[in-house]
Amino acid sequence: MFRDRKTLLILFGLPIAQILLFGFALTNEIKNSRIVVCDYAKCGISRQLTEKFAANNNFIVEEALLSHHQIEDAFRSGRIKLAVVFPLDFEDDYQHLNQAHVQLIADATDPNTANMLTAYATNIIMEYQNLSLPYQINTETRMIYNPELKGAINFVPGVMALVLMLVCVMMTSASIVREKEYGTMEVLLVSPLNPFMLIISKAIPYLLLSLVNLIVIILLSITLLGVPVNGSLLLLFLISILFIITALSLGLLISNVAQTQQTAILVSLIGLMVPTILFTGFTFPLENMPVVLQWLANIVPAKWYYTIVKSIMIKGLGFGAIWKETLVLAVMTCLLLMISFKKFKVRLE
Repeated sequence: MFRDRKTLLILFGLPIAQILLFGFALTNEIKNSRIVVCDYAKCGISRQLTEKFAANNNFIVEEALLSHHQIEDAFRSGRIKLAVVFPLDFEDDYQHLNQAHVQLIADATDPNTANMLTAYATNIIMEYQNLSLPYQINTETRMIYNPELKGAINFVPGVMALVLMLVCVMMTSASIVREKEYGTMEVLLVSPLNPFMLIISKAIPYLLLSLVNLIVIILLSITLLGVPVNGSLLLLFLISILFIITALSLGLLISNVAQTQQTAILVSLIGLMVPTILFTGFTFPLENMPVVLQWLANIVPAKWYYTIVKSIMIKGLGFGAIWKETLVLAVMTCLLLMISFKKFKVRLE
């Protein structure tokens, strides 16, 4: 055991890595959530409350907006999770009627995050109100994209990313290794078949099978779970095909590097399941994690696909809002295919 470095890495390295990752990522607190303030009142009280929001560790006040249209654009772009709106008659109601109203608008595509952010904001307002009794400030909460706070709205896009990622990578990671173990790779290598075509031919059957999985997942989500597809179904299907090709390319790379099927499957499961669950964003908010882990999440393809699926299915956005994420997936796919081709050995050792 001590002479086998791979076994030592699994025995000691894997537990250390997992405890550090889960220790930093698993938290019930929500920190550094980006919010905006729409202050129609422009009075001293609204400015004091805005300063309290900015001073709180749970919030980062992005900017002060001037209209609800700008708030909607900020939510659609995914820049913010919460908006605080002070109405035009806020100060008059506060001083003459002894009560005023503040509107809290939350992105409810993640119901748990939306509930916690509105609770944090309400506590800040209540603390200010307790210092100025008998005046009252009432909060009116509005949940957009998911007013019923259904948990499936958040988990279905995440499960789509997780299932397609793991299934596609696992299926293809053992394909080339299997040919080596069965001895059929020798026949393929002496044939006039181009190595690039050999790699592509290994991915095409799994691409077709993954498309069947995709169709089943979408149908179950719509019919049984009641998850809407507010955007273009064709666009969702095309982006999903791109993500499937990305996952297949990663599986081919693992298959070229691994020496046995067991190694390939082990790398696919352990090496991809934990990062996909942690760094996609549907289980734990990414803004809670250290900056290093947030940067590390950018190399996980499922993170970008999860953002795209939420934008299309839940927010009803078009290609103009997701072209950056699509470009990242396309670049990842090209790089993985190029590396897979370079790592493919035309001679057996």
